[in-house]
Amino acid sequence: MSVIALACERPALGGAAQSAPFVSHTVSRATLDLVTTRDGFDALEASWNALFERAGRDIHLFQTFNWLWHWANHYLPAPGERGPKLAIVTAHLDGQLVLVLPLVEERFGPVTQLEWMGEPVGQYGDALIDDMPQADRAALMRDALNFVARETGASALRLRRVREDSNIAPILAERGALVVGETQAPYLSLKGVETFEALLQRHSRSTQRNRSRQRRKLSERGALAFDYRTHGQEADALTAFAFAYKRVWLASRGLYSRAFADPRTAQFFADVSRAETHPAGCYVAALESGGHTAAVEVGVRCKGRSAIHIGTYDLAYEKAAAGALLMEDSIRHALAEGMTGFDFLPPAYDYKLEWADTSMEVRDWALPLSAVGKMYATLYLRGLRGVLKHGVESMPLPIRRKIATLLNR
Repeated sequence: MSVIALACERPALGGAAQSAPFVSHTVSRATLDLVTTRDGFDALEASWNALFERAGRDIHLFQTFNWLWHWANHYLPAPGERGPKLAIVTAHLDGQLVLVLPLVEERFGPVTQLEWMGEPVGQYGDALIDDMPQADRAALMRDALNFVARETGASALRLRRVREDSNIAPILAERGALVVGETQAPYLSLKGVETFEALLQRHSRSTQRNRSRQRRKLSERGALAFDYRTHGQEADALTAFAFAYKRVWLASRGLYSRAFADPRTAQFFADVSRAETHPAGCYVAALESGGHTAAVEVGVRCKGRSAIHIGTYDLAYEKAAAGALLMEDSIRHALAEGMTGFDFLPPAYDYKLEWADTSMEVRDWALPLSAVGKMYATLYLRGLRGVLKHGVESMPLPIRRKIATLLNR
């Protein structure tokens, strides 16, 4: 592992020197390490968990040690294989871990890219940083970014799904990183809500009547039951339903998902949903109709926040609104369990906005670190990629289905 002492002034990403705000003598004594091995990551478990307990927020569902431990089990390549390599930046002060910037580096042709550890199963990316004055936090983050760029020699930093209220977003904006994608994360606050009926009253009477009608019609096909699991073989079995249903749904829409096409994704969620050790807050919920699993939801909970990660349903129950009814039951269950908020995760589809009372801006950022990285970020990530995506999405459904089939193969 490489080690460097922090200073109050560092060359900024991109090369030019910039003066940082005054940094306390305490923070200037911190040291940065670059963790590049699995053993090095595993050795961080106790200190990472302690930092998360002190400074992790409910938005850091995907920065827990346990979540990334399961990710490492499935996504880190075996020796000699191609794939992401760990590039985790840590900062210690007087022997105590005060910052974790969980990154990996991966090469694509001539480009070496730094991205979040946890891709593609993590939905929010951020750094964990201890409580300290804002100027010190900002200086520590700047030095962490400069350090990892220098130590890895990467072409570009590409950080997806960064919330506007994250620790790292202000630093990326300050550094002049490019916004290469934007979306919204709908959210429903459950603070101060005493009953689920109080939530229902926020909706119009016609909406309430429509949901009651949908539930009644679905119950006519068989008795309804809500199932909720946090571990074990039952959770694993429901997760398998979720992936089977989602793949059929994607194919029916002519959509391709890199994550769902990758067998490691299903293996990861099977592992994290049934986990008896290193629990990562994963849960699986299902709506059954006459004993048949009509809809499935895979989510994550962290410090009072409940988030839907995967929501899907059997296409035979599409017109019966099984997915929407499961979401309603899941919100009811989260409230009963004492959750303080329900996160629908990006993007902001209409069915999510029906329940949400606020939304958070979520951006994809790209920061060039070399001439090659600048071409990659500006020409591809900010330009060509969006044009190609729009072009495919505008094609007739039969053609999209053929393209998706070929990509999945």
